[in-house]
Amino acid sequence: MSPANNIVTQPIKKLLFLSVFIFLGFNSMYASVDNAGWLKKLYALRSPGTQVKTVVIDPGHGGKDPGCHGDFAHEKDICLAVSLKLGALIEKHFSDVKVVYTRKTDVFVELHNRAKIANDNKADLFICIHVNAGGDGKAYGTETWVMGLHKTETNLAVAKRENSVIEYEDDYKQQYEGFDPNSVEGSILFSLYQSAYMSQSILFAKKVQDEVKTHANRHDRGVRQAGFLVLVYTAMPAVLIETGFATNKEEEKFLGSKKGETLMAESIFQAFVNYKKEIEGDRYLGMSKEYTPTSGSFKEDDTPPKNNEVKDNTDSVNHDNEVVNSNETVYKVQFLSSKTKIDLNSKDFKSIKKVTYVYENGWYKYMSGETNDMSAAKSIKSDLVTLGYKDAFIVSFKGNQKQ
Repeated sequence: MSPANNIVTQPIKKLLFLSVFIFLGFNSMYASVDNAGWLKKLYALRSPGTQVKTVVIDPGHGGKDPGCHGDFAHEKDICLAVSLKLGALIEKHFSDVKVVYTRKTDVFVELHNRAKIANDNKADLFICIHVNAGGDGKAYGTETWVMGLHKTETNLAVAKRENSVIEYEDDYKQQYEGFDPNSVEGSILFSLYQSAYMSQSILFAKKVQDEVKTHANRHDRGVRQAGFLVLVYTAMPAVLIETGFATNKEEEKFLGSKKGETLMAESIFQAFVNYKKEIEGDRYLGMSKEYTPTSGSFKEDDTPPKNNEVKDNTDSVNHDNEVVNSNETVYKVQFLSSKTKIDLNSKDFKSIKKVTYVYENGWYKYMSGETNDMSAAKSIKSDLVTLGYKDAFIVSFKGNQKQ
């Protein structure tokens, strides 16, 4: 989808003002922002590269900044999972490419430090992974952003939401002095610094959109432009990928699943392969290992349950310690946690009484028994310890809610 409302449609008077702003106000803007440690990097811009040797992958949000969320999936978790899978694919198949992450765990990283990591590593490509949000829950699809002017109110709203992350930074007023992300004038000024890399950024962005449409079967929302701070300060081709909408229930199921994460990572990886081939031309050495993408499409069964959703293995229920009154406190014994879902009828659970699980924040927590009697719960725990689950402990529930 092409950005609308080209700048040439704005009043001539506005353009004249902006010209004066850019040429006469440049030095003062330079001074204020350079005091925050920014433009020294951007004044030493390298020419757009002919090889892709270093890639910086930036999982959006993290730590105290969760980003947007749906019923069970959080943006920061999806961003990290897709980013790590993407990086692993590049590292596995290209021995000549260095992969750098702005974060590899659930930690908060300031926007200016994300860009600094890319600049300090002299990255040839910066890939920022995000998840979108829409108020009515109906919006869906993948879109890839490059640095540019705020072309429409919709573009401005997305940029404002992502740029609002700076409010989590203790010194954001000092760090970003002189830059108003909601200002058309500010966007024009800072877009000048990205102009040298615009064509390559758009080239990669288009390849991402092509791949998510064909490989991940995502709706293509197109390549767009807006003034994302994380892109403003990067001195290389750079994109921000909104992988989908956590606020759309169907898309949340996809993004919150292992299969969905893999399909998105593979789509971006294939876009990277195609981009590297085109940029390097005769210099392209090919992959160091054969690549076979995941086959098959996403199924709803691939989706993890919502947080605190309880499941049980009804086919293998042992009715000892059956609950007498579900309105009273119920005791179970947790004996195992796993990032990977385990079949409740697995032979590993054969000797365990009434196995259930609760899904919480990416972990499947498996429990045994179900009783109103604490002494009976202690007996279940003792049995589990005997079976080798030495860290088993008692958990209480009220209805289906863990206490």
